[in-house]
Amino acid sequence: MSKGLVSRRRNAPWLHRWSRPLIGAIAILGALNTAYLTITKLTSSATACPTGGCEQVLSSAYATVFGLPLALFGLLAYISMAIFALAPLAIQGDQQKQLRDSLENWTWLLLFAGATAMLIFSGYLMNIMVSKFVIPFGINGVCYYCIASALFALSLFVLTLLGRSWDDIGQLFFTGVIVAVVTLVGTLAIYAPIGKTVAGAYNIASGSGQVFFTVKDTSGEAEIQLAQHLKQVGAKMYGAYWCPHCFEQKKIFGIEALKELPYVECAPDGKDAQTAVCQDIAAKAEKESGRPFGFPTWEINGKFYSGQQPLQDLANASGYQGPRNFKNSF
Repeated sequence: MSKGLVSRRRNAPWLHRWSRPLIGAIAILGALNTAYLTITKLTSSATACPTGGCEQVLSSAYATVFGLPLALFGLLAYISMAIFALAPLAIQGDQQKQLRDSLENWTWLLLFAGATAMLIFSGYLMNIMVSKFVIPFGINGVCYYCIASALFALSLFVLTLLGRSWDDIGQLFFTGVIVAVVTLVGTLAIYAPIGKTVAGAYNIASGSGQVFFTVKDTSGEAEIQLAQHLKQVGAKMYGAYWCPHCFEQKKIFGIEALKELPYVECAPDGKDAQTAVCQDIAAKAEKESGRPFGFPTWEINGKFYSGQQPLQDLANASGYQGPRNFKNSF
């Protein structure tokens, strides 16, 4: 490396010298955060969280895009940012100087565009978290992984903006506005249908009418007869409208069968909530099983069954004698 190049780098502000390593490090942290969320989502595992907010937010309709976990797209974005930041640092030597300078210029623009898009998108998601979850549920609506990702996105934007000397501020501002508008329009288009009632479907909503999940699967005759049988024998499914596992349980019954399903809403702000009944049942279920009460919990013939139950198991537990050619399953 030439002495002139070394001298210029030593005289550069420390932030300019360390901006790329810092951006790369933050992007890697963001990748680890979103990789963990992606794995738990794809494997249907519980997400470690000090409150119920993480599971509630990350299992909502806002956490899925095009049928895939939103965290997966975040993971790809953070990996891209890490590559853009660190790739030029791998090019060393005077003979490679022109290539490195060219790569740095291009990747700085990509870093700025990526950081701007991530900041706008994260800002929108923070607004959703506060308005749809924190305000109604308080501390139980806080998703700490989401906050961490938003802070990572903000840090990436600040470091990208201040991490080098930009020659044309006007062009940079124009680029940022274009990226921000495109990101915001795309985000609104993706999330516009969420929370709206879907005609012809079974909409799972809060007491105020906010739709959290939508069941679009139809029922077979076996699902309908099983739901009717469960109702006849006095079985009960205890759950909460915001519970993703309850949604999965309802989904395998299908639209028509859900009209017959003996469901008890336990969330205090849910439609036709029976909180006192749920509290009484929770004590009995915990005493019987020795485990904490969770959603969904089934009560069939005086026994409690925790978690999602296959239709065949519900049929066996309830003594169902009808057709068992169920068309839906987990």
